[in-house]
Amino acid sequence: MKSEELKYIASLWFKAFNEQNLGDLLFLYDESAQHYSPKLKIREPKTNGLIKGKEALRNWWKDCFERLPTLRYQVDRLTADSEQVFMEYTRKVEGEKDMKVGEVLEIKDGKIVFSRVYHS
Repeated sequence: MKSEELKYIASLWFKAFNEQNLGDLLFLYDESAQHYSPKLKIREPKTNGLIKGKEALRNWWKDCFERLPTLRYQVDRLTADSEQVFMEYTRKVEGEKDMKVGEVLEIKDGKIVFSRVYHS
């Protein structure tokens, strides 16, 4: 895929996430997608930070949206090649300090197959 196509998928990801639209968010992922996050390691230690499959993603983000109804991501920068997009954004939650975040989306055949989050 072209880098502009990957950036477009990332823009759809931000839109779905900021609207807390679980259906639209999950639509962007492959059925067997994997997601790694330091927050997963903390909240669900048995995962060692890695979840696999859309159902696990659904459960993780459903819980996230319920716990953090004011959560929003502000896009700072998108950098893409033909298979990945690196997203730099600011995590905003009412009553919490803003957090800088980096996240890589690996995309194959128009679907996210792996994502990895980096927190500051």
